[in-house]
Amino acid sequence: MVLSTPIGRLELVDDGGTLVAIRFDAPVDGSPEHERGGSDLLRRAHDQLREYFAGERRTFDLPLRPRGTDFQRRVWNVLATVPWGTTTTYGALAVRLGLPPGAARAVGAANGANPIPVVLPCHRVIGSDGTLTGYAGGLERKALLLRLERVATEADQDALF
Repeated sequence: MVLSTPIGRLELVDDGGTLVAIRFDAPVDGSPEHERGGSDLLRRAHDQLREYFAGERRTFDLPLRPRGTDFQRRVWNVLATVPWGTTTTYGALAVRLGLPPGAARAVGAANGANPIPVVLPCHRVIGSDGTLTGYAGGLERKALLLRLERVATEADQDALF
């Protein structure tokens, strides 16, 4: 199933009643079923994401099964706890995982491999100096998601001065 959003067309992928992926830049295939069809889970995910982009939802209530290594899944579990409208750093996530702050690069790599962006809010992780760094969907999308959540980005700060 595909959802048109302010950050582009997102393809929602389920497997056995769990959401396993959200992919950026979904192709347009022209069939109405491409937008509206799908499983009950995909329709729920579609509705919840539509509500999120409309500013009506701050949390998601969907069964998730992101595919990755044990370490990646540990990072994504902690990532899921970062609240709407806030940011954290890669180093802070490392510390929350019981790792030294120097493990920030490994956490960043796991964050970059997140197969369920937006729902698992990897866009809420920023550099230790407050800059937007790394995002599989591109920094412009990351900034848009943070603005949607009313988080000022460095571009917003630059515009003030």
